[in-house]
Amino acid sequence: MAKKITLPLTDEAIAELKAGDTVLITGSMLTGRDAAHKRLFELIEQGKPLPVDISGEVIYYVGPAPAKPGHAVGPAGPTSSYRMDKYTPALLDRGLKGMIGKGARSKEVIESMKKNAVVYFAAIGGAAALISRSIKKIETLAYEDLGTEAIYRFYVEDFPAIVAIDSKGNSILAG
Repeated sequence: MAKKITLPLTDEAIAELKAGDTVLITGSMLTGRDAAHKRLFELIEQGKPLPVDISGEVIYYVGPAPAKPGHAVGPAGPTSSYRMDKYTPALLDRGLKGMIGKGARSKEVIESMKKNAVVYFAAIGGAAALISRSIKKIETLAYEDLGTEAIYRFYVEDFPAIVAIDSKGNSILAG
């Protein structure tokens, strides 16, 4: 049976999640992919403020397809997470509490997750249309010039995921 969790995540909720747990996520989350992560990372390196407050947030690695009439978003499947790995520790140090994507993470990311008590969820690749049903509303927050790679806020209900790596570094992923 899936655990129902609500965003934003508390430290207590993160501590209770174990690798392999199936979850249904409700609340609001950020989105972002490579291009947005690169821009955020560059701002951090320059000591400049970020265009969105990532503290306490969960970010979904996705570039959603355009919405069809009557839908909040088109297919919205996860992007391969390793593409964000070089930027991730800096974001975790700034308070990001969770990530959703697909695939394995680097040792550096896992160590940063343990240091910052963060969780990594896997969404099911190939299930973009199914996942999009859980997305009820979206709004653009930053980097609109990036199109589908802009930073959005998704409002989700029962978004399906699996705890791939828990805050202790336990993982269901090979590698």
